[in-house]
Amino acid sequence: MTALERKTEPIKSRAILPIFALLLATGCTATGRHSLPPLQSSNAAFDAATQKALEEDAADLLPVWIKPQTVDLTQPLSPDAIAQIAVIANPDLRALRKQTKVADAQVFAAGLLPDPSFSFGIDFVISGPITTLANALAGSLSQDLAAVRTRSATLAQADAQARQVRLDLAWAEWQTAGQARLIAWQIVAGERQLALLRDIERVSRDLFDRTRRAAGRGDINGDQLQSARLGELDAATQLRSSELALAQSRQNLVRLLGLPPQTEVQLIAGQPETLRFDCMQLENLAGERTDIAALREGYKAQDAAVRLANLSAFPAPNLTINSSRNESSNRFIGPAIGLSLPLWNRGRGTIAVAEATGEALQAQYDARLFQARADIASLCQLHGLAAEQIQNARAELPTLERFALATTKAAQRGDLAQVVADNAMLTIWSKRLQIEQIVQSQTERMIGLEMAVGRKAETWQAGLE
Repeated sequence: MTALERKTEPIKSRAILPIFALLLATGCTATGRHSLPPLQSSNAAFDAATQKALEEDAADLLPVWIKPQTVDLTQPLSPDAIAQIAVIANPDLRALRKQTKVADAQVFAAGLLPDPSFSFGIDFVISGPITTLANALAGSLSQDLAAVRTRSATLAQADAQARQVRLDLAWAEWQTAGQARLIAWQIVAGERQLALLRDIERVSRDLFDRTRRAAGRGDINGDQLQSARLGELDAATQLRSSELALAQSRQNLVRLLGLPPQTEVQLIAGQPETLRFDCMQLENLAGERTDIAALREGYKAQDAAVRLANLSAFPAPNLTINSSRNESSNRFIGPAIGLSLPLWNRGRGTIAVAEATGEALQAQYDARLFQARADIASLCQLHGLAAEQIQNARAELPTLERFALATTKAAQRGDLAQVVADNAMLTIWSKRLQIEQIVQSQTERMIGLEMAVGRKAETWQAGLE
């Protein structure tokens, strides 16, 4: 090798450096964050900024079945306002919305083709005949063509999974809103029952005090005193239990709404609506629920997974362009195709798993649909039975009220013992309490029926037409 040739050889070797610099620069422009931001707590006190955020997010985050409205926590809130706060501010729903961004990113990633790979090598001449003129160079550029073949199925799978995530989010929003309305109604009904229980407890305590004094004078026997004592204890126990249940319901509502624990939520004490519907027809709406629609999308995604698994049974091509120069300065260039040979594996395990998963999803879909229709049928039957109980209890109330009024007047005239009038009033309040409890259960059942059907009651007829 001449001195001139030895001088020019490093120059040829350094010609590859700009290629490495270009590849590195391309990779740097594609990367995102080098690390995630630190975890931060968002459980700040509810303030004016949070109030404004609830109102601004309503237009973007609320589903179509909630009409956006102004939320003012200093005023009593309607069931729709409660549902609006729950959908926007519930922490679990906020986390699920982040999952939709992950699904969108997965769709984006599924549409991307893999980057080509480049290799370069150099063999330095350290000994040999004097006829050797140059170091040997070799380079190759390869592209995996299997990803091109599977791109359509991969993208279809990612699209179906993204739709499934959105439908699961919609179902979670519906369930959370329904649960918020359910707890709100428990609070409203609990406050009404608490007022009746306080009257019952007060009269029972007064009755027991009078009975105890009468027993001390020897005017009545011990059985009457024991009966009055048990009545007073039962009334006090019911009152304390209702107070605890009401306090727990308030905390449950605040937690479900994603508000700080010290937040006081006022509710509009409205009356439940009486609606008529056909239970058999409601069962037909079960298939339109968003959670069942999400299972259908999941099945579509698994169908794409089966197609991907079947593609693995065919040879996976890899195209490579090779370029080289030997030590005698002979230059070569040519393609090379690499194939994975499906001789023993042939993707049979992957195909079997994909098909079995599809069968499991089919069974899960059938079970969910069956359970939805069974829940609707059960709630409908109980709704009809409770409606009869409410009607019968209300029909008995006027007779009890007339009797209580007559005994009260007789006790005031001195024609009847006061204990008889007190017991008559206790009977009326107990009957009213019974009606309130049946109405509460009936309204909770109605809300549960809406949650099971997957749409609000006023839209049932439109869905059946």
